[in-house]
Amino acid sequence: MNSLSTLCVRGRRVASQRSARGAIVALGLIGLCSTALAAEKPPLAPDTVAPFTTDSRISATIEFGLPALAAEIEKDIPRRLATIDERVSCVHRRILVFRVNANCDIWGYVERSGPVSLYGRGGRVYGSVPIHGALEGQGANRFTARIHGETEASATIEAEARPELSRDWSLDLNFSDGFRWSEPPVLRVLGREISLGNYAEPRIRTQLAHVRSRALAAARRLDLHDKAATAWRHAFEPIELADNPQVWLQLTPQSAAFAGVRANSRVLQGSLELSGSAETVVGQQPPAVTATALPSLGRDVSEPGSFDVILPLRVGYDTLKSKITQAIAVVPPVAGMSIRDVDVYPSSGKLVVGLRIAKASDTDPNAGRWIYLTGGVQVDADGHAVRLVDLGFAMNDEEMAPMIDSIVTQLKDKMSLDYGVAYQNLLNTANEKLSRPLKDGFRMEGQLSSAKLEKVYLPADGIVIALRASGELKILYGM
Repeated sequence: MNSLSTLCVRGRRVASQRSARGAIVALGLIGLCSTALAAEKPPLAPDTVAPFTTDSRISATIEFGLPALAAEIEKDIPRRLATIDERVSCVHRRILVFRVNANCDIWGYVERSGPVSLYGRGGRVYGSVPIHGALEGQGANRFTARIHGETEASATIEAEARPELSRDWSLDLNFSDGFRWSEPPVLRVLGREISLGNYAEPRIRTQLAHVRSRALAAARRLDLHDKAATAWRHAFEPIELADNPQVWLQLTPQSAAFAGVRANSRVLQGSLELSGSAETVVGQQPPAVTATALPSLGRDVSEPGSFDVILPLRVGYDTLKSKITQAIAVVPPVAGMSIRDVDVYPSSGKLVVGLRIAKASDTDPNAGRWIYLTGGVQVDADGHAVRLVDLGFAMNDEEMAPMIDSIVTQLKDKMSLDYGVAYQNLLNTANEKLSRPLKDGFRMEGQLSSAKLEKVYLPADGIVIALRASGELKILYGM
């Protein structure tokens, strides 16, 4: 029992044993004791921390190299696109007094003279194939046997495709194509020009129809459904965001939406948005969540949304206690009293700061009495600092009041705990963990770029600052 308590007990005894006058003095002392001890110790009552869960979105991007796709399509395009063997009316004119009508045999070929080239721009894929034609014409009877002509010409077959992903996950290319001659193939016979394009082009167009079907088959062999299903399964795998303490991210996708096909000079990309919940778990690895089957595609979205996750940051009460001790060490003693110890703990949403105050001259290490300040915690998310606010105390002790006022002022003005280093370390570690290889040729890339305050909890082991971190998280294939 401390000295003040002993004095109070003695006062009660005096009130019961002495004269009326002494009793009045003793009762006054009892009243003083009741007022001084009115600030009883607040009970330990920590917060219950809710699960760190939020709605979130990640993107799954499946990328294919256009050169590889061009090579795949090229395998289905024959070298020779058309063979020409025609008899045409090549002469129909009057020569001197004779009217000459003669036929000519025309033969030749049109071949692919180079590889298939594909490139992308915006949401479209463009392709081209160079072709070359060689044609000859010869008179078909003995009167026209000396009629002969030959020509060569080059052309470029050009195709434009607008890729679209159907609800059944099949990829449609929606081709439109054509070709243009660098110089039209013309056979000149006896001053007459015979356009051989009329004979070559129908065969080329017939072959292009086959090329379109083969290109579509090649695109569908990419098997977007299987790759999307694999990306979907990978999204359910827990991710360790930090290891001291262990922090785990458990994603639970619930829907998939198509986010468009894009192409550039080298690659064709198909993107999905996977939406669901993201839960952060502190401690041991959470139980595995069984992946559901890949759902049907939902509505289209212009682009995958932002990835959100709740990152919990803990500031231990021991750390806070040390910071408070440093802050009040400069408070000068009042009436020979000094602070011997500090205690910090939560009580029903408030933070309790206990101070054990004793006379400076008292050599007993356990001497003194406890007074308790209660207040709130203010977190400056931008400045990465924790401060105490609304500190108050319940006691009526004129002797101690100046000292307590100085302590409260010092804590309000000077006590600030910077958690910026811990915050940056957590963010850096999470970004490192979010970027990692996966199986089946997939990998994950994540980047959390910003965080804002979500909520503050006061559980038993320290202040928990829940930060909503935003950025992007991608599951990639083929990049």
